[in-house]
Amino acid sequence: MRELKFTVPNKYDGITLKSFLRKYCGISARLMVRLKREPMGITKNHLHAIVTETLRAGDEVRIRMPDDKKQIEPVERPLSVVYEDDDLLIIDKPANMPMYPAPGHDRDSLANAVAAYDLRRKEKRTFRPVYRLDKDTTGLVVLAKNSFCAARLAGGIEKEYTAVCEGEFTGCSTINEPIGLKEGHRIQRTVTESGEYAVTNWRVLCAGKGYTLVSLQIETGRTHQIRVHMSHFGHPLAGDDMYGGHLDILARQALHCTNIQFVHPVSGQAMRFSCALPKDMEHLLELSGMVK
Repeated sequence: MRELKFTVPNKYDGITLKSFLRKYCGISARLMVRLKREPMGITKNHLHAIVTETLRAGDEVRIRMPDDKKQIEPVERPLSVVYEDDDLLIIDKPANMPMYPAPGHDRDSLANAVAAYDLRRKEKRTFRPVYRLDKDTTGLVVLAKNSFCAARLAGGIEKEYTAVCEGEFTGCSTINEPIGLKEGHRIQRTVTESGEYAVTNWRVLCAGKGYTLVSLQIETGRTHQIRVHMSHFGHPLAGDDMYGGHLDILARQALHCTNIQFVHPVSGQAMRFSCALPKDMEHLLELSGMVK
C-alpha cells in the first residue's frame, strides 16, 4: 500500500484539509471519496483526520492509497522496462502490441504483460497508462501505479516522436489542421473542418533515397494525429498503408516515441528518458543511407 506524505507550507496555514488536498496535493474529488472510506486513508500528524479540519503550517498530512481491485488477465510477454519506482513504470513498447486487449489481441496487450509483471512481484495494480500509443507505434509509455500519480501526470508529459516519412523534404514547420473520423469509417481519421483541433510540430533530421527522418512533437493528442497530419502534408509514414504509406520495406508505420520529460508527481524531480529506435526502423535508415 502506497503512502504519501505532505508538510503544510506557511502560506497554507489556516486552510481546511479538504482545500489543501485539492489545491496543494492535487487530489481529485473521486480519489478523496475513496480515501475517506479507507481506514486511516487521511491522517494529520499520525491521527485520523476529517477533511473539514483546519491545518497549521508544519502539520504532516498523509494519504494512504487504497488497493486496486480492477485488474486485467496476466499473460507472460517480454517487457522492456526503462525505469521503475514506487509510483511509476516506464516501458519501451514493441510493435504489434495494443495498449489494451482488443479483437485479435485478446491476451497479448501491454496491459496483459504488465499484469503478469506485477504478479511476479506479488503486486496488484490497475493498468494506468498516462497516454496511449497505437498498436504498431513503438517507444516509451509511462504507467502510473496509483490514481494520484495518474491525475498529476495527465497532460503533463512532453513527448518527442521520431518517424520515417516517404519522400525527401527539409526544414521545420507546424501543421494546424482539425482531425476527425473519415466518413464511413470507424477507425480511420482524416483532416476535416468538422474535426477536433490538432497541432503537430515537425523538424527534419536528415533525408536520403526517398525517405526523410523527422522529429515530431504534438500539442494535442488526437487519434492517429501524426500519421494523419504527415499524410495530409504529402509525406505519409513509411509502412503506414492506412494513410498512404507503402509496405515494401516496413510492415508497420515507422513511428517511435523516442524522448519524454516530465516532473515526477511525488518527488517533484525533473525526469527525462530516451530509447533507441527499434531494429526495423534502423534497418530502413540503413537502406536509405541515413545511417551506416
